[in-house]
Amino acid sequence: MKKKVLNWARQFSTFCFLDNHQYQIKPNSLECLLAAGIKRNISLQAGSSLDQLQIFIDNKNSWLFGHLGYDLKNEIEQQSSKKENGLKFPDLFFFEPEVLIKLSGNSICIEANDPLQIFNEIAEIQIEPTTSSSAIKNSIQSRLSKSAYTTAINELKKHILRGDCYEINYCQEFYSVNASIDPIYIYNNLSEVSPNPFSALYRMKDQWLICASPERYLKKEGYNILSQPIKGTSIRINGDNTRDDLSKKELYNSAKDRSENVMVVDLVRNDLAKICEEGSVVVDELYGIYSFPQVHQMISTVSGKLKNDISFSEIIKATFPMGSMTGAPKKRVMELIEEFELTKRGVFSGALGYIDPSGNFDFNVVIRSILFNETSGYLSFPAGSGITFYSDPEKEWEECLMKVNAMKKVLE
Repeated sequence: MKKKVLNWARQFSTFCFLDNHQYQIKPNSLECLLAAGIKRNISLQAGSSLDQLQIFIDNKNSWLFGHLGYDLKNEIEQQSSKKENGLKFPDLFFFEPEVLIKLSGNSICIEANDPLQIFNEIAEIQIEPTTSSSAIKNSIQSRLSKSAYTTAINELKKHILRGDCYEINYCQEFYSVNASIDPIYIYNNLSEVSPNPFSALYRMKDQWLICASPERYLKKEGYNILSQPIKGTSIRINGDNTRDDLSKKELYNSAKDRSENVMVVDLVRNDLAKICEEGSVVVDELYGIYSFPQVHQMISTVSGKLKNDISFSEIIKATFPMGSMTGAPKKRVMELIEEFELTKRGVFSGALGYIDPSGNFDFNVVIRSILFNETSGYLSFPAGSGITFYSDPEKEWEECLMKVNAMKKVLE
């Protein structure tokens, strides 16, 4: 049914398809959502966009779907970005859909003007084994050579030694030009190779986000809010349970990964403390190890109880960008990211998700993702890792390659 719903969505120039692939990472979300078509929308660059978004939210209680780009940090922390990004997504975009479809188990719920007609159209779709004319005409490249990457890591370690920061998430971009892909076909293949609990296929006219994220940025239910940052990665050894279990245990016991994880947990605690009742912020789980098809991840959960009358924009201003994609202290490492990374992040390491009519919301972290501009043919899938003083540049390079392996596999 998911494939039928997704194929039915092809007719819309804007849609957002969110799928948790039946993972039971608590608190559980809806299994699958499709928002398609536009009743109203807001599209802005960083400046005063979060305040304008709040006005847009307050005008009408409705479902809203969309993204928060990394460069909203420019208005939150009064920073700037001079680097280029070939994908051209706006820094912020949200839309109220014409059609909302919820899938859960064997049930389907359709909210639209004529839900029965839509159901019949979806039911009639035949899913056949498909091939695709997708083509990466130019080889996938990295913006950085291995030696240039090593040099950058060593320079960042000097900043850590000087006390400028404790940990920094440093990303590099893998990309191709003049690409021609079928994003729905690629998404379905990526979902088979690497299904993850915060996966998504997101279209804004000619701009696409094909996402296999394992990470939740922020979820709100009533006055309860939580974040589940990821820091710590080890490879899956599929077909060898003994070595796979050893990889998991090594991750759990890794002093480096634990230090990265606890630093981000402290950062998230401090962020949530700005908007939560005093004493309510707690660490529900520390160093949890979760297994996904490609990797094991170290995930912690931090939660709190919101103060009265805290708005969506205030929550985002207090917590965005997420600490797992910056490092600590947040403001200084974002300055270093701007200095050392070669391209603007854009949607990557931002967030994608929804706000419901009650003001509850759930957003992922945009990682493990292919971003594609259909008009220009520019295709990008960045990857990064957390750098501390103890980081080995060789191992950090290998971690980046491990994280993009699934994307390269479905593209090649």
